[in-house]
Amino acid sequence: MQFLLAFIVAAPLLGAAAALLPAPPGLKGRSPEQAVLRHGVTVTGVILAAAIALTLGFDHDAPSRFQATTDISWIPALDVRIHLGVDGISLPLLLMTALLFFLCALYSYFKLPAGPSPKAFVALLLVLESGTLATFAVLDLLLFFLAFEMVLIPMYFLIARWGGAQRQAAAWKFILYTLLGSVVMLLGLLLIGLKSGTFDMVALATDNGRELTYTTQLVAVLAIGIGLAVKTPMWPLHSWLPDAHTAAPTVGSVLLAGVLLKMGTYGFVRILLPITPDGMATFAPYLGAFAAVGIVYGSLACLALARKGNKGDLKRLIAYSSVGHMGFVLLGIASMTPTGVNGALFANIAHGLITGLLFFLVGALKDRYGTADLDTLAGATGAALYGRAPRMGAFLAFAAVASLGLPGLAGFWGEMLALFGAFDPAEGLSRPAFLTFMAIGAFGTLLTAAYLLVVVRRVCMGDPRDGRELAVADIQHYEFAAWAPLVALTVLAGLWPAVLLGLTDPAVQKLLAGGNS
Repeated sequence: MQFLLAFIVAAPLLGAAAALLPAPPGLKGRSPEQAVLRHGVTVTGVILAAAIALTLGFDHDAPSRFQATTDISWIPALDVRIHLGVDGISLPLLLMTALLFFLCALYSYFKLPAGPSPKAFVALLLVLESGTLATFAVLDLLLFFLAFEMVLIPMYFLIARWGGAQRQAAAWKFILYTLLGSVVMLLGLLLIGLKSGTFDMVALATDNGRELTYTTQLVAVLAIGIGLAVKTPMWPLHSWLPDAHTAAPTVGSVLLAGVLLKMGTYGFVRILLPITPDGMATFAPYLGAFAAVGIVYGSLACLALARKGNKGDLKRLIAYSSVGHMGFVLLGIASMTPTGVNGALFANIAHGLITGLLFFLVGALKDRYGTADLDTLAGATGAALYGRAPRMGAFLAFAAVASLGLPGLAGFWGEMLALFGAFDPAEGLSRPAFLTFMAIGAFGTLLTAAYLLVVVRRVCMGDPRDGRELAVADIQHYEFAAWAPLVALTVLAGLWPAVLLGLTDPAVQKLLAGGNS
């Protein structure tokens, strides 16, 4: 188990280095490009298999305990350690990350985005995978920061070199926002480490902030929270996200929504809640207020983009929907209750599965029609998917109803638990304020249903015989292979939420109790 986790974190880096080397004789296939893309599928597949093995070997009777741990001294002068481990909070995120990277590599093998060398594309994808997996596995504050920052450069180049229109501007906006947030976050992490005498996240969580003064906790929460809020993204620090999603290639959008946004909310749960509880309690009402505004703002922006005549880009619409969905995650965290935090973690996984599927679908639509403009797709010569590509229309309708939180699918449980957490927040928090946030969030669910149903009606419905006939390919075999696991897991998590909540709840209970089971 110890070896498995270290292998999962380090192997993508070795795979990235190998991707830049010439293919061995006999493994080139039809071309060197095909060989390196096959290499990407193989490496991500091996990582996924290792993550599944780690999950099967995980002691499910003790999910609150860190397992598969490695703890080696790295920088003794600062007491920085190579400390790895997983519990019930990080294991689902680790597994989902490995799955999404494998599906993206598989999709890219058949549909590589236009751009420079495939070798560089695969190498960047694997470096990105290593950084995201490490973020969910490390238990040292400085290692967390290094892993958190490791993803910026590969994502920048994936957007800037393989993206669509306005890709340079979107890539610069992405990296500037996240870098500026990260600088502030580093100051907060250093403050905690220097004031407490250790950067070990397990020791700090067990101490539960007793070694940190109230003022230190306030400053640390403000500094670290800004950096995490940019990556989440929280309104009003979200403006880099729609541009990045619109410009990114399909797999870039899938990974950005499905994995990178989760790094921010994971930091709130893993660092701020257990290490700075008093400071977090002070800022929780403000976090809840920003979350509630983000829920409504994201939904209203999507409604505006979905309206006829507004030339709304479907990728941009789904990006704004992420602002709303991540608002529910932040609202659950702000409640500082086991119910709310469990809801936030559940919503994290649900959003990764469902929004990843949505971006895959929109990318496929854009490939077929040459545009993601909603007015074009809804016009007389537009998509009419139920008539022209019924299987794709069914997938899009499924993803939409899952995203709006239909009971029985994964999106429902996270939002409901987050709202329940806001209904009865932690002791010391203003219940009237959180009841207001809950009401605003519940209203946001209605707006979410409205814009997603408008999208389905405009894109999927219509007479395919109207206007000129369009020869549109329905779902290809590689698309079905990449999308079907996301559909299956969305249904499984919706019908059997105990699979996920059984892992997260004991770990959350221990985390909120200051390391005491």
